[in-house]
Amino acid sequence: MSNITGLGKILVLSGSVLIIFGVLFMLANKVPWIGRLPGDIYIKRENLNFYFPITTSILLSIVISLVLFFMGRRQ
Repeated sequence: MSNITGLGKILVLSGSVLIIFGVLFMLANKVPWIGRLPGDIYIKRENLNFYFPITTSILLSIVISLVLFFMGRRQ
């Protein structure tokens, strides 16, 4: 029975994470600098649009890592 309880907790946590990311994606348009930082690669040609937000990805990775670090530190 404990395996089912553990699976339930994982599913609730996964759902919560998906909801948080969904809300963040919905609010991303409200923050004008997200995705337009210096270092983000944008190539626009006649038949091609290529966008790779490398600087934004690095910044978000650092923020998420810090949040998880401080959440894990409380335990």
